[in-house]
Amino acid sequence: MKSGKQTTLGARATVSGIGVHSGRPASLTFHPAESNTGIVFIRLDAQGRPEREIRAHARHVTATELATVLGDDTGGPCVSTIEHIMATLCALGVDNALIEIDGPEAPIMDGSAAAFVAAIDQAGVVALAAARRYTKVLKPIRVEKGDAFGELTPYDRGFRVDVTIDFPHALIGQQSIALEVEPTIFRREIARARTFGFMKDVAKLWSAGYARGSSLENTVVIADDRLLNPEGLRFADEFVRHKALDAIGDLALAGAPLLGAYKSVKGGHKLNHAILCALIADPTAWTVVEAKEPRSVVRAPRRGHADIAAGLAAPAYRADLS
Repeated sequence: MKSGKQTTLGARATVSGIGVHSGRPASLTFHPAESNTGIVFIRLDAQGRPEREIRAHARHVTATELATVLGDDTGGPCVSTIEHIMATLCALGVDNALIEIDGPEAPIMDGSAAAFVAAIDQAGVVALAAARRYTKVLKPIRVEKGDAFGELTPYDRGFRVDVTIDFPHALIGQQSIALEVEPTIFRREIARARTFGFMKDVAKLWSAGYARGSSLENTVVIADDRLLNPEGLRFADEFVRHKALDAIGDLALAGAPLLGAYKSVKGGHKLNHAILCALIADPTAWTVVEAKEPRSVVRAPRRGHADIAAGLAAPAYRADLS
């Protein structure tokens, strides 16, 4: 049986790089946190002192153009491009963490979640005393935008994603992937999939203030008839795998791990956020359930890879998940 306890990190871990859109250097440090903290980003000032603090939650999303941005009405954007970090914490079963960052955008690293997986492995994952809570989907919720749609449906076995993309380019076309979001599958199938973009869009992105840190070291770049990265793809369908990575990260902003299935067709950050907002806005569509630890098993906190909990109780209460 898997643990039904909340988790946090066993130690701190730091990653550094540049923002894919801002081009600015950034250092990000994961810290352990107490039960029921959730995932909290702490923006540091130029002297390394805490300047702003914001919880990773859908209600704090201020933008979804090419990346997911957290902020608020008073201070504006706080930290952007958090989706790969959130996907890693979600898939590896980390419930509580404080994340200090000294710039406006998370480092893109190699364009995938691999560096964040390595950071969590370095820190280790330990169990806390409190029971894990889940946001359980009770009925279908669907959002459509033209020929794209996202849909959340009940699924008692955990969190599952089913993603389809369709790009009018010979190297991509229509691709689909469906999988359970759990540590082993995430590591093997999703974590190493990189972000991608098209050469024809570069000038437009630069003029709009995006992709200033993008390069062949952190982005799969597609020209009219070929891939520009000399090493090629990591997976034959790396494009849809990366979209699944983004979807996992965006839906990790529910306030507690999702217990449900997500289907996305031709979606992206904007659609992922819209479906999560639609779920939260309907109080009959979700509830909170608490995981139960099997009585016959006594567990001590341990370092190492996290597992996603099993053994869910009946709905315990409804909460704002704030």
